[in-house]
Amino acid sequence: MPLDSLKRYKRTKYLKKKIESNGSKQHHAGCPNAQKDLKKGTMTFAVFVLFSLIASSQSFPPRLLSSNDLSYCYPFPFISREEWNARPPTSIAKQNLPVPLVIIHHSYIPGACHNQEECARTMRSMQNTHQLTNGWADIGYNFAVGSDGVVYEGRGWNRVGAHAAGFNTNSVGIVLIGDWVSVVPPKQQLKTAKELIEIGVHLGYISPYYKLIGHRQVRATECPGEALFNEIKTWDRFTSTVN
Repeated sequence: MPLDSLKRYKRTKYLKKKIESNGSKQHHAGCPNAQKDLKKGTMTFAVFVLFSLIASSQSFPPRLLSSNDLSYCYPFPFISREEWNARPPTSIAKQNLPVPLVIIHHSYIPGACHNQEECARTMRSMQNTHQLTNGWADIGYNFAVGSDGVVYEGRGWNRVGAHAAGFNTNSVGIVLIGDWVSVVPPKQQLKTAKELIEIGVHLGYISPYYKLIGHRQVRATECPGEALFNEIKTWDRFTSTVN
């Protein structure tokens, strides 16, 4: 078996193990019965593994899911737009995939949220500001991560965001909700953000050769906050230069 195929197979097995161990409390919005459907999912997983191995051996691109594909269960809690009661976007621009850049933000205001009710309210607040005040098509970020360790869907994987002018068409924007100027986000929030990036690479939305940066590296801003910026400097694929 080619080395790349073996790595993909091992990685897929690892993700499946995490999904099984997390159970129904940590799932994509489209997988409300994760434990109940596990047996059925095993067969789907086997087919997916076979397809992945074949695709990898033939140098095909990684699997890409549409933004509304609910067949994939994330190995972390995931709240869809519908679940936090998002308004529909006024317009949509398709993203060029896979993106070569991951840009990390903090929200500053609103501050940190610690449960689904708080974070859903925060998502609606950010969407209100971005759509009604700024006149944007939608909430600017592709994804948000709360201090509860949950990912909240913004524009999603395959839609251009509005979070870093001049770089939106080639990036995914991830905001860690909160003010991270002087303190680092909770460990679970950091862990989930890293896993989100990892999943993005695995599913083909993010290039495996991506660069990780903070918002301040492409605009004159304090974002993502000094404490968080120093933290992401230690993450895989962080780069100090942006071409």
